[in-house]
Amino acid sequence: MRLPSRERFFAHTISLSALTTVVALALTAVTLRAQKPESRPEVLKTPLGITETGILAGAGYRIDIPNEWNHSLVIYYHGYSMQGVRFHGAERIGSRKMPLFERHYAIAQSAYSQPGWALQQAFPETEQLRRYFIRAYGQPRETYVAGESMGGALTMITLELNPKPYLGGLDLCGAVGPSSESFERRFALRAAFDYYFPGVMPPLVPTPADYAISPALDEKIEAALRANPTAATEMRALTGLHTDVGLAQDVAYFTFVIGDIQRRAGGNPFDNRNYIYTGTNPTSSVGDYALNDGVRRYAADPRAKDYLYRHYTPSGRLAKPMLALHTIYDPVVPATTLSLYDHLVASAGFEQNLVQQYVHREGHCVISQDEVGRAFDELVRWTHQGSRPTPGQLK
Repeated sequence: MRLPSRERFFAHTISLSALTTVVALALTAVTLRAQKPESRPEVLKTPLGITETGILAGAGYRIDIPNEWNHSLVIYYHGYSMQGVRFHGAERIGSRKMPLFERHYAIAQSAYSQPGWALQQAFPETEQLRRYFIRAYGQPRETYVAGESMGGALTMITLELNPKPYLGGLDLCGAVGPSSESFERRFALRAAFDYYFPGVMPPLVPTPADYAISPALDEKIEAALRANPTAATEMRALTGLHTDVGLAQDVAYFTFVIGDIQRRAGGNPFDNRNYIYTGTNPTSSVGDYALNDGVRRYAADPRAKDYLYRHYTPSGRLAKPMLALHTIYDPVVPATTLSLYDHLVASAGFEQNLVQQYVHREGHCVISQDEVGRAFDELVRWTHQGSRPTPGQLK
């Protein structure tokens, strides 16, 4: 449960959306002045088609064109990467891209010039790649946008801020909605972990710049959970996670992401003073009382918080169809993540452009190639024939 009320949040979202649009489009305009690769691209011909890799305005990119190209294009956004992404033309195209390639679509991907929560870089750099593709290979007959995890958020951003080139978008296990909601939840849960297990993790504010995830850290967290099973049970209930292993991995990963955002924002953008913790025990509130009384509360740096709102608070003006596909149990991006965005889209009058489907699977982005292909087929039918997919289980 969060305070202030959701109504106040919606009002804040609306006031920020115009500023967000101006900032994002301004970044795009500046970046797109240069549209040529920084060096001669590497082009590899394979039995399947052509793969081009290169550097465009400081960001690596990869383009795959099948032999039987249908002259349509999918712009694909990759997810959150702690170390950055490097493309190698000789490597097989990724598993979630392969169903699109097998349907004879060209695929263009930017590596982004920075790792981490790189929305500020990824959006304009990928738009530049799309324009470069047109210069190099001609105007596609149709263009779709797709992405996974953080790339799902970028799919949403693209269809809100730059919808004109696209027929629609496919969001796979996406962190869709206001960044502030998702990250403040992670921050609040990490603060709760410190209440139950003091001294196990490094400081939360600021997270040390040299913090790194390692197997040894995972084992340290798991050992702390084993040593205090009552606290571990309450943390699992609070987070909705099934296992101590999953909880340890989330605590380690969320800490890395929190530090990434703090450094990008130039301060701490997270505030858990108005966060009320509930759900530590399904049959009693005693644990909730103790947690709320004892957890450390942190105040946000206003300027840093503004950065988090800018990157990104959606308006809900989803101008093209977007099909979102999620696993039922996702320990990193919960399946309920899309709920707030669904309300924003409906409030903005674009509810006809959003459909969420799910698969019976556990894990983050544990979606099979066949499921990606079937979801994409539904999106294409939707954009071609106007037959909106049925929300619910992917058939």
